[in-house]
Amino acid sequence: MQESNFTAVTEFFLLGFQGSQGFRISLFCLFLVISCGTICGNLLIITLVSTSKNLHTPMYFFISQLSISDILIITDIVPYLLHVLMNNGGSISLIECITQFYFLCASESSECFLLTMMSYDRYVAICNPLRYSTIMTNRHCVILSITCWLFGFSFLLIFLIKIAKLNFCGANTIDHLFCDIVPLLELACSDVFIIHLEIYLVSILNVIIPSTIIVISYVYIVLAVLKIPSSTGRQKAFSTCSSHLIVVSLYFWTIFSVYVVPTKSQTLTMSKILSLLYTVFTPLINPIIYSLRNTDIRKAVQETLGMKVDSYECR
Repeated sequence: MQESNFTAVTEFFLLGFQGSQGFRISLFCLFLVISCGTICGNLLIITLVSTSKNLHTPMYFFISQLSISDILIITDIVPYLLHVLMNNGGSISLIECITQFYFLCASESSECFLLTMMSYDRYVAICNPLRYSTIMTNRHCVILSITCWLFGFSFLLIFLIKIAKLNFCGANTIDHLFCDIVPLLELACSDVFIIHLEIYLVSILNVIIPSTIIVISYVYIVLAVLKIPSSTGRQKAFSTCSSHLIVVSLYFWTIFSVYVVPTKSQTLTMSKILSLLYTVFTPLINPIIYSLRNTDIRKAVQETLGMKVDSYECR
């Protein structure tokens, strides 16, 4: 009877970053440049891995899959974020809000699993180098990749159905940059206790377990590297893992900060900034890290550019 007195909410209003028009235009330009750079950088990596024979290895295959995930995240978040910035806020329907949240979380979950598979690849390469080619076959890599995508997009379906059945009433303003689970549940007038339990379950499956596997993998990697007698060999072994470690540290730190162990003292502005780190900046940083710190990718870029220059000169 009490719920029937409320007006059902079917549309939300995202506030985004509130401020002067000049401030919002500056952010608009910044995020537009970042999104274009992110898409171009990740497409470049996907193209290089697909066309360069030197990059037809399991590690680069997983890097290309990671680039696909980054493109999905940036295209899911940034277009509507730009709309919100230009209009000092923007309306979004309940279906659109839930859809945006689903594709964001599904892409994030897939990325967590892909990063875990990359740590497994490095573990096999360093701890079992003689069996690497027989374990990490092309067929095995494709199966692992498909499994990551299926897990990422399937785990959240039941969770999403529960959210879609919630009743929203009263206030419909979301003081955030996009439709995220925490501000969305704050507007629900239904009981969300089960939803919070499912959030912890999803966090364990998609974040805690993958990060634990990554830590265990690198413990074995470090122990194996320390057994290498020459310092040159140790340095070479560590260098193959450095890019992955940087990406993992950045990504999981922000995910833990936002979803797993958010602090009560965390302000709305800080929450927005942390959300930007893993939705906007991390997809940009990933191809930069893998290209600048990886000689094979830099060499592939040089060879590709050299071939284009040679073909142009021949004309």
